[in-house]
Amino acid sequence: MTLKTITAHFYHWEKTTPDAVFLRQPFGNRWEETTWQEAGQTARRLATGLRSLGLPDGANIGIVSKNCREWIIADLAIMMGGYVSVPFFPTLRADQIRQVLGLGDVQALFVGKLEDWEDMQHGIPETMPVITFPHYEGNSKVDRGEQWHDFINRFEPIAGEPSADIESLWTIIYTSGTTGTPKGVMLTYRKVAELLKEEHQHRLLNIEAGNNFLFSYLPLNHIAERALTEVLGIVYNAQISFVENMDTFSRNIQAVQPTLFFAVPRIWTKFQLGVLERMPQSRLNLLLRIPILSSLVRKKIQQGLGLGRARIKLTAAAPMPDSLKAWYARMGIHIQEIYGSTETCGGFVMTRAGEQTIGTVGRAFPGSDMKIDPANGEVLARGPWFMDGYYNNPEKTAEAFTDDGYYRMGDSGTIDADGYLRLTGRVSEVFKTAKGKFVVPAPIEWEFASNSDIEQICVTGLGLAQPIALVVLSELGRAKEPKAIEQSLHESLQAVNRKLANYEKIATMVITRELWSVENGLLTPTLKVKRIELDNRYGAHFERWSEVSETVVWEK
Repeated sequence: MTLKTITAHFYHWEKTTPDAVFLRQPFGNRWEETTWQEAGQTARRLATGLRSLGLPDGANIGIVSKNCREWIIADLAIMMGGYVSVPFFPTLRADQIRQVLGLGDVQALFVGKLEDWEDMQHGIPETMPVITFPHYEGNSKVDRGEQWHDFINRFEPIAGEPSADIESLWTIIYTSGTTGTPKGVMLTYRKVAELLKEEHQHRLLNIEAGNNFLFSYLPLNHIAERALTEVLGIVYNAQISFVENMDTFSRNIQAVQPTLFFAVPRIWTKFQLGVLERMPQSRLNLLLRIPILSSLVRKKIQQGLGLGRARIKLTAAAPMPDSLKAWYARMGIHIQEIYGSTETCGGFVMTRAGEQTIGTVGRAFPGSDMKIDPANGEVLARGPWFMDGYYNNPEKTAEAFTDDGYYRMGDSGTIDADGYLRLTGRVSEVFKTAKGKFVVPAPIEWEFASNSDIEQICVTGLGLAQPIALVVLSELGRAKEPKAIEQSLHESLQAVNRKLANYEKIATMVITRELWSVENGLLTPTLKVKRIELDNRYGAHFERWSEVSETVVWEK
């Protein structure tokens, strides 16, 4: 595969498969389909419209919306017009979008499917040109700026096959982050092209053009969804179907039955819990031991999850507990793990199909290089598709790289003799107890993954004599009697503590009343726990909780 821009790939399919379906948008049980030619014509008109705004060449144009067909078309138009896309999470509050619009020097904004436009609009400057996607039922009505169809219909399609220079900036992606000011990761067209070349040359995903069906539901402004859905969809002539909303997720994915499916570990956990709600683990174990039934059970579970024809199943964004990977393997669902970050254009380490990689996240791609910092055990990496730096932030860029050009991943880990990377936690999440001992929370949390009564867990305890664990119950757990839950968590706690050093042993498990979510600020938009926010929310009670005689307590 030669290095080409994303639009060059799009023009190829627009020309050679104009009538093939590219985008599918659900409306209840009805799907509206957009062909490659139709998407191209709309994007071309939109590109002409963007040029009419009088923006300078290479201007930064924002997109804030939940996933939908217009998101992809707007992004194509930005590329065709010679501009830089700056996408944002659709859950941002007014103060947050005001901040990133300013940091990103955004000069125009696409506004689409949103649930709280009423708040967000106060963070968007009155003078900023706004183009509004068509209204989707159940979402906020955006009455500001140019309406999608009115705007597009005023312009003729841009002619030819305009493409940016491969060395020019493709996108600026602001990291969600758990702390601090958002940083804008700069990725050029060359970066994504280098990663695509690596994937194709070494068949990392073993994907070919045609007969590819993708399902888009995770935020498209996140690098993983952007790369694995939008970019792969354009490069490999895939049909991209969107979720209507999270309430219709199960119905939508079952209708699509994607051939490649990507989810973060928390979603894989929710899938597992959904299966166990319908069939207890004890009964499932029994059926899987019966040869004539086991294959039927696995097939039914795969079909029910919407993965009946999935050739590629992926996880990323956070390490997946070994017990969860093993559970899916028993169901005939072998999940490959990708490790990376926005700064690495999505990934540089991966478990290959068929590999037995319990305890690791895989090996580095052949074109990349990684090592471990002897000072603190941090994973260091470099590759030709890694970012050039953070937008307008040379200080943070310098901090992110070592003197010899390796990017600091922020995770600690080890690399074995065969090149497999084992992660041992986040460098920044290590905390010191009152005994002066350092505790790494993530590996302890992973040990609780086999308890289906637990949906989320956070080990914490800076300055305490012993760590404590905050717990959110799963739906399975919430359906049980309190005594049964206490017994379940107590047994898990005893089993985990037996494996830990004395200073790591969990003193108390605290069941919180409140579910942790993006909306209440306790999870990032990529569903990672915001540990600092949890400490702020519950910290005043830590010492009291750590000193109670019970091993399991309920937040009052």
